[in-house]
Amino acid sequence: MEQIQFIYITVKDTIEAERIARALVEERLVACANILPAVTSIYIWKNELQSDSEVLLFLKTKESLVDRAISRAKELHSYEVPCIVSYEAKNGNPDYLEWIRNSL
Repeated sequence: MEQIQFIYITVKDTIEAERIARALVEERLVACANILPAVTSIYIWKNELQSDSEVLLFLKTKESLVDRAISRAKELHSYEVPCIVSYEAKNGNPDYLEWIRNSL
């Protein structure tokens, strides 16, 4: 059975989040996208401390689609170096995990 992966992406605002989420779902690269507004990110960029309000995208997909989904998200993203990482879903509701597999 194919493994499920989660993709974590931060973006500048809800408009960008919805644009990326819709594209990835419509292109059947992810089964579902959650948009979590008002994330505060603190980080070093070009040797300066930054603090920004961002939006979090949390996506669900099959392992075989992760590379394509990441590549497409990067194409659509406005950042020079976007945060796009994936994680293996080790456990979960089997019915939900199967829904993800069957949706793609």
